[in-house]
Amino acid sequence: MTPLPLGRAWLVLVAVVVAELMDLVDTSVANLAGPAIRADLGGGPMTLQWVLSGYTAAFALGLVTSGRLGDVLGRRRLFLLGMAGFTLASLACGLAPGPGFLISARVVQGLCGSVMIPQGMALVKIVFPPAHLRKALMPMGPIMGLATVAGPILAGWLLHLDLFGSRWRSIFLINVPFGVLAAVLGWYVLPRNGGEDRGARLDPRGVGLLTAGSALLIVPLIQGRDLGWPLWTHAMIAAALVAFGLFAVSERRSRHPVVTPSLFGKRGFVVGLLIVGGFYASLSAFVLVVNLLLQSGLGWTPLAAGLALIPWAAGTALATLASGAVLAGKLGRTGLHLGLSVTVAGLLALWWSTAHWGEAITAGTLAPALFVTGAGSGLLFIPLFDFILGEATAEEVGTGAGLLNAAQQFAGAIGVAALGTVFFARAGQPSPASFLAAAELVFGLCAGVCLLALSLVGLLPRHAQPAPH
Repeated sequence: MTPLPLGRAWLVLVAVVVAELMDLVDTSVANLAGPAIRADLGGGPMTLQWVLSGYTAAFALGLVTSGRLGDVLGRRRLFLLGMAGFTLASLACGLAPGPGFLISARVVQGLCGSVMIPQGMALVKIVFPPAHLRKALMPMGPIMGLATVAGPILAGWLLHLDLFGSRWRSIFLINVPFGVLAAVLGWYVLPRNGGEDRGARLDPRGVGLLTAGSALLIVPLIQGRDLGWPLWTHAMIAAALVAFGLFAVSERRSRHPVVTPSLFGKRGFVVGLLIVGGFYASLSAFVLVVNLLLQSGLGWTPLAAGLALIPWAAGTALATLASGAVLAGKLGRTGLHLGLSVTVAGLLALWWSTAHWGEAITAGTLAPALFVTGAGSGLLFIPLFDFILGEATAEEVGTGAGLLNAAQQFAGAIGVAALGTVFFARAGQPSPASFLAAAELVFGLCAGVCLLALSLVGLLPRHAQPAPH
């Protein structure tokens, strides 16, 4: 396909960035609004975990196959359908009459997001001339990093404003005008031909096994603690392992595998999946637990909790910008060591601050630890995927990047489910003291998981995947 004129190509990028921002912000705003949602709609800790994990798990499940689905059905068509579905699901979330309806709408929202996001990035790579592609992609890392940490602050502000008495509903309803804008813009500027591979086919058996295995794993992790871990939860986890094993066998035999099999022959990629899983599981759990501690445990308002996260956002933003401008290129793989080391130091500082200050903790006493934790994350956002894909061939990079994004989302869901379960189990009867003790435990576990990820960085390729040119 011939690249579009630059003016139109930049408009395509705008539509895609709006889609990306809607997804990332929507993932993070629900963390802060969780206690308000639970207070309004009812339900126990399991309800809150499903509101958070339902979206990210559905997104991850769809992300693995939606790139190939774009080749089969057309990227422009799927981007517009995904955007329309995401917008309507956001409206449904904002109007949800009860927790079951909200969770269902969140799952649909996640599936639509997983259809939309891969098509957008594929279209951006096609519409720009090679000489301008890197310039177009350079702002993406900082924008995505900032959006991730800006979500809780935006949520706190919207909850404080309580627009038209909407309470928590405004955090979902705000997607509607932006979704309509992006859909209309996309309708006019997205190319009809998105560089699809007309020979691509889906592997229904592989997709089914992967989806079944993932669902069988996350359902008992979310519901098990509240129900006392009945026998069926253990059976589902065992069945999930069987499904993943059958998926691996199916992939080797399939003519159109869901995942390029050669990727799993590369040590750096396999190790990278573990690093991504550990880091993003810890990151998601950390954000959830900070909000639960401040709001449900200590009685802070959503706005106060959101404002308390500003040092984290500032640390992430500054480190992301420094990494993109200077550090990632100069430090190489050492930058990954540095980022994870700083993240571990920040989480341990957060653990110490919580234990030391207790119920007297303030935004000021939390600020240093949150800033350091954010700075560590910011150092990782830009170079991490490039080093994991350092040994990948040109044919493997697209599939590999999609799988890493899916692993990131699924790890976030698992982190919320598993460490959220640990938090509520430790908290027991709600009280400030029990919530503080539970938060200390989870912050320590998050630091331990990131430390394990740090120990694996030396197994990654020494050189990053070359940038597009």
